[in-house]
Amino acid sequence: MVSPNNYKRPSWDEYFMKIAEMVGRRGTCDRGRNGAVIVKNKRILSTGYVGSPVGLPHCDEAGHQMKEVSGDDKKSMHCVRTTHAEQNAIAQAARFGMSIEGGTIYTKMTPCYTCAKMIINSGIKRVVCAKDYHASEDTKNVFKAAGIEMVIIDKDIEKYENQ
Repeated sequence: MVSPNNYKRPSWDEYFMKIAEMVGRRGTCDRGRNGAVIVKNKRILSTGYVGSPVGLPHCDEAGHQMKEVSGDDKKSMHCVRTTHAEQNAIAQAARFGMSIEGGTIYTKMTPCYTCAKMIINSGIKRVVCAKDYHASEDTKNVFKAAGIEMVIIDKDIEKYENQ
């Protein structure tokens, strides 16, 4: 039993990040299993995880659809079968008429450049990431230019097979 004197209540960032971790466990591509939670005024508005478009086969069933992708003046391999967690969270908010303008998005790693542009255009003003992403320079630059606050909790770079 935890003594009331030793209990440390989680911060809002810790609380929502743990929820994003759990959302990511629903992911259907084992390359990251990222989850995203969009919050405004300390209330969850939308969630998303990595998965194929509705009705299409998932990586866990059909395997990865690997393509060489360029980013940050580098080339790397990406699975393109799935929609990213950030994209799914933004799409869910749009689908159900939820304004996310001025909100915060919590996610496992620094969003990719495409997700970063969607985040900017959706009106989200703050991004909290558990870890950094190996190709995040373009994202960091565009967030800075757009005035988006970005917090990376752990500066370690998220790594996965065939990166």
